[in-house]
Amino acid sequence: MKREQVKERYKWKIEDIFSSDEEWEKCFENAENSLDLAKYAGKLSSKTTLLKFLKENDEYGKTLERLAVYAHMRNDEDRGVSKYNSYKSKVGALWSKYATELSFYEPEMAKFDDDYLNSLIFDKDFSDYDYDIKRIIKGKPHVISEAEERLMGMAGEIFDSFYESFGMIDNLDLPLPDIEWEGKMTKLTHGLYGIILHSDNREKRKEAYEKYYAAYTGLINTITSIYHGNVRKDVYCSKVYKFSSCLEQALFAEDVDISVYNNLIKAVDNSLPTMHRYVEDRKKILGLEKHYFYDIYAPLVDGVNVKYTYDEAYELVINGLAPLGKEYQALLKRGYDERWIDVEETDGKSGGAYSIGCPGTHPFVLLNYQPTLHEAFTIAHEMGHSLHTYFSQKNQPFAKSQYKIFVAEVASTVNEVLLLKHMLKEAKDANLKKYLLNYYLETIRATLHRQTMFAEFESRAHEMEEKGDPLTTENLCELYDGIGKKYYGNGIEYDYNISCEWARIPHFYRAFYVYKYATGITAAINIAKRILTEGESAVKDYFEFLSGGCSTDPVSLLKLAGVDLSKPQPFEVAMREFDETLTEFEKLMNIR
Repeated sequence: MKREQVKERYKWKIEDIFSSDEEWEKCFENAENSLDLAKYAGKLSSKTTLLKFLKENDEYGKTLERLAVYAHMRNDEDRGVSKYNSYKSKVGALWSKYATELSFYEPEMAKFDDDYLNSLIFDKDFSDYDYDIKRIIKGKPHVISEAEERLMGMAGEIFDSFYESFGMIDNLDLPLPDIEWEGKMTKLTHGLYGIILHSDNREKRKEAYEKYYAAYTGLINTITSIYHGNVRKDVYCSKVYKFSSCLEQALFAEDVDISVYNNLIKAVDNSLPTMHRYVEDRKKILGLEKHYFYDIYAPLVDGVNVKYTYDEAYELVINGLAPLGKEYQALLKRGYDERWIDVEETDGKSGGAYSIGCPGTHPFVLLNYQPTLHEAFTIAHEMGHSLHTYFSQKNQPFAKSQYKIFVAEVASTVNEVLLLKHMLKEAKDANLKKYLLNYYLETIRATLHRQTMFAEFESRAHEMEEKGDPLTTENLCELYDGIGKKYYGNGIEYDYNISCEWARIPHFYRAFYVYKYATGITAAINIAKRILTEGESAVKDYFEFLSGGCSTDPVSLLKLAGVDLSKPQPFEVAMREFDETLTEFEKLMNIR
């Protein structure tokens, strides 16, 4: 479908950022010509000058974000329009220049004594920046000189080369063959592989699995070299910034204590017997003598083909999120009525779905809507992101308005859990109820268990490099194989391909990112449970979290919503949720 064929009401109203390309170009030109923040270097000991710098930096940052978001959204409407590719490149270059101009700031601030910095924290004129200043004090042991910081900044593109190299292999050079699917020969892509693995055609699942992994195992030594280089880069950076480990550096950047990471892995480890039970249940339901890895995504419930138009799905989401109150539902309705959302899949449009926001306007959502049940959950998910952004921007100054990635998946997943609970409650058809319970089990398995498995692999691979143990293909596969067997138990037949799964995970090139998916769903399960049992008081606490932006560390923000991830209890609640859901599913399926 061509974009011009889409009804206006199903296109996002990007004019709410800039009324025209001409307005964007004029704003960009002004921003390019007015960048002059380096003039403040060496002058921040004066509170008056420091405050002036911070305010000017805020205003410039707001402008740059609006320019970047508009360029990004326009480019995603149709990747084939070179004009908007150019817009993105121009903003990217300006952003790099802006970051270079600011390289003096943290090193200069870190030179000041704690008395001066603490006086800023308690000065009402600096209330917008108190958390950032606390972070500067906390980060003093890890500050390097301005010259060193510039060198590290200049090396950024080199450091990113491992991610880029893997991306070139994964997206362009991976020798994926053709496969017969739905009566015709077609190239086996990442997307098609996922579709086939979720199908009920076992022979085709096996064929796709073997062909897909053959492409990776054929390049396994090259991928090992790239991944090893990436881990060595992480170790190098942690040493430059004087951290005891790569994990400490990664969690410090998010202001998260290592106890959270350890609590997650320990809780999931302790609950693995339930995971093993689920894998055995899958084998039994599918009627398999031997259960292979290519069977792990096969559908367990037949005869469910629920379809919703976009309008029907959106209405379902509004109704399903009623426990969050009328204000929240009204904001969802605003998003629908005021065209926050780009709905239809069109030629050249970026795939997938996301939420994005910038100062001075409401958030936006990109969809490629298909009339399936899964897409209804996608609406709930992305609007969760959007309303988190909405509340943070509404209630926090610009300097504190952007929440950290650590909590980015919480609001989106709270929405999914509440919608699923609503649908389970309303389900009249037994098959639909089975389907929804299995959907929930798979969500928890994929987002909590699997991402924690990835997190354990990452931490142990980095520990090996830190101890001087070389990362070879053999020991990486051996490491992954051992962790996989621990997570999946005896319900799976293991082969070499499973031990090589690490080689196809792009997230491993952004180390210690994946655990945030697991902590996010853990927090969401706890919050949703509290909202459904305690009602208005829990919703009020949750809105405080949504409104918190980055006014303090993310673990403290979650405490506002009643979730303390520094303790084992929330993880245990999430594990019990998986166990209780599995028990209910087993009863309906008559297998226990």
